[in-house]
This record gives sequence, structure tokens and C-alpha cells, in this order.
Amino acid sequence: MIIRKLEDRDLAQVSSVCLNSFMKSVAPSLSDVGISTFQKISSVDSFTARLKENIDILVCEENEKIQGIIELKDGRHISMLFVSPEHQKQGVGRSLLLSIMSFTTSDTITVSASLTSVNAYLSFGFVLSGGISEASGLRFQPMKLELNKG
Repeated sequence: MIIRKLEDRDLAQVSSVCLNSFMKSVAPSLSDVGISTFQKISSVDSFTARLKENIDILVCEENEKIQGIIELKDGRHISMLFVSPEHQKQGVGRSLLLSIMSFTTSDTITVSASLTSVNAYLSFGFVLSGGISEASGLRFQPMKLELNKG
């Protein structure tokens, strides 16, 4: 398993991993609006645009196949963490999370966790930090992780 920065050649695979994981675990609980919103966010064009922003994106790869992705915005907010369905519960998400920590610039990392991923984030040490919310059809649980930087 190799964790490395996202490259242009990865864009189609990364989009596919996000969509496949989302459609299997998150989409069944959302409206068509939420599904459409996520399809736009996870498109190749959206990833291409975000690469030009203050966002760090890492991928987990094995045998030239992307198994997972994590996206850290502004050094403090996890805006995406997806693992392909066939590689879930094998340490890929945890490895990505640990690897992205070197890019953090804050003592607190936040995430707007999909409701189906709350338990995974709890197992990573995150705590709930507000009530369930919805934006553009996407339902999420705000969570945070306090870091001991120093």
C-alpha cells in the first residue's frame, strides 16, 4: 500500500472510487438532490478545479489501483475520505487519515461526516461537534478531532 499525492493521471480512478463508495453506502439514505450534488462534487472536473485551490489530496494505491482518497481543505477540514467498497475495513481509511495529518495547520481537524461514516470517524478519535445538518441534499454530522501539535 502506497500513500501519495493525487496526480492528474489519477483523476478518473479517484472519481470512480468516490462515486462507487458513495452510491453503495451513502446514496440510499439521500434524496435525488443530494445524489446529484455529490456526483458534481466528485466529478473529474471538480477534482481538477480543487487541485488549484488550498487543498491537499492523498490517494492510497496498490498495484496501480486507487483504493482510497482523502482531501484536506485549508489544512484543517477533511472534505472527502472515501475507500473503495472492496477495500473498506482493511486500514486504508486510517492510513490515509494518519498520512494527511502531516499537512494539517490547525490544532483541530473537522469533518462533515456522512451519517453512515460517523462510527468510522468515532473509531479514529473524532467526537460529535453539533447536530445533524443538511446542505444541498447532503445530510451530515459535524465532527472534530483535537490534535496535540507540539
